[in-house]
Amino acid sequence: VQLQASGGGLVQAGGSLRLSCAASGRTFSTYSVGWFRQAPGKDREMVAAITRGGGSTYYVESVKGRFTISRDNAKNTVYLQMHSLKPEDTAVYYCAAFTGWGARSASGMDYWGKGTQVTVSS
Repeated sequence: VQLQASGGGLVQAGGSLRLSCAASGRTFSTYSVGWFRQAPGKDREMVAAITRGGGSTYYVESVKGRFTISRDNAKNTVYLQMHSLKPEDTAVYYCAAFTGWGARSASGMDYWGKGTQVTVSS
């Protein structure tokens, strides 16, 4: 599975962005997908994840109520809709595919895409 994240950019605090993670490969629908972010000097953290069928989702506490993850398996794409962005959301965002559902750390991912920069100005 090859992944490509896109949709990042510069936005003012309170604004919105939608990230996309486009995948190649016929087996994409068999993987759960997570969105991670990494700010300078910080560890990469999972901010959201979705099961292969889209029936279950996970959000880190700091983004609950502001971010929504979704997927369209017919288009081999996972989305991260981000609202009410804050300066602390500034980071490089990555998507990753993994088997099962329980993994939440970067070491548990099977495939990674290149990141997309999100910068939120105050």
